Amino acid sequence: MSTKSFKIAAENIKPLAPGRGACVATDMITVQGLPVRFMYREAPRDANDSGWAFFSGEETDDYVDDAKNLGVYDVNTIANYDPSIVDYLDAPVGSAFEKPAGNKKFVIAEED
Repeated sequence: MSTKSFKIAAENIKPLAPGRGACVATDMITVQGLPVRFMYREAPRDANDSGWAFFSGEETDDYVDDAKNLGVYDVNTIANYDPSIVDYLDAPVGSAFEKPAGNKKFVIAEED
């Protein structure tokens, strides 16, 4: 049983991107309610995994390294937190997108 207080109650989740599998997202999105500003897709680990990971862009390395700050969610759940991700969910493994401050749409993330 989770002790986290999510910004969106389970009963308020709508079918925006159903059937896309599981993903990883940080508490900055699901608990604090920050928008998704960085997302990437790696090879799925199993049949239920979409390969997607979602971040607000405010997370530090230490924050992400602490598993209690992350959760595994249905991709549809994260789409309810930030519907702007939906148009990018069919992108292939290896894709990475960022949403610069002030933008409503994602752009391809440049490698550092």
